[in-house]
Amino acid sequence: MERVVITKEAEKVLEQLKEQYNGLIFHQSGGCCDGSAPMILEKEDFYLDESDILMGTLKGVNFYMNQDQFEYWKHTHLTVDITEGRGASFSLEIPLGLRFFIHSRLLTKEEELFFNS
Repeated sequence: MERVVITKEAEKVLEQLKEQYNGLIFHQSGGCCDGSAPMILEKEDFYLDESDILMGTLKGVNFYMNQDQFEYWKHTHLTVDITEGRGASFSLEIPLGLRFFIHSRLLTKEEELFFNS
């Protein structure tokens, strides 16, 4: 089971960014800049510490969330999607006139048991 997945449209943009940049990570922001938006950054441009939780891997790119933010999202399944428009963050898709965003839903009982065991 996966806690975070990516749409086909967002995957195309992710693949384009992987060709442009060497070593990427997603980080679900905690309200700064563009609200609670997934940002994609070069690994060396973002400091991760023990308070960042690895939520999953999307096509070889790790997706992290800070533990404080995770407390709000721990009962949800996340889907990374893409839309036209300019976000207000430092995320690498912004110059393309696009921005990543999250669809969320509550975990099913089966998923809740799986992730909390």
